Amino acid sequence: MKKTIVLGATPDDSRYAFLASNKLVKYGHELINVGIKTGEVAGITIEKPEHIHFDVDTITLYVGPRNQKSLYDYILNTKPRRIIFNPGTENRELQILAEQKGIEVVYGCTLVMLSTGEY
Repeated sequence: MKKTIVLGATPDDSRYAFLASNKLVKYGHELINVGIKTGEVAGITIEKPEHIHFDVDTITLYVGPRNQKSLYDYILNTKPRRIIFNPGTENRELQILAEQKGIEVVYGCTLVMLSTGEY
């Protein structure tokens, strides 16, 4: 299973990040919730983007492009195998920086990828 950071995690059950966190756990993936909100999702506390995690397979983004710049160092220093840009998070600048570090970039929907077995 893939260790995954949901970046933009929120306890708001109407948000896609909330649904993704729960679905990742349901599918057996190791989940790390990271965001600016407090609380927990899928039984896992939301932490601030301060602690760098290692051996992360995927960062799935639920933060819009205008709020991503302050997260570049966190994302790139985590060195995930891939970044999933969910709809509305597309960012060519971050894509280029990630690819320069050898990080795979996927423009897709985590929820769809999980449902279809493409995750």
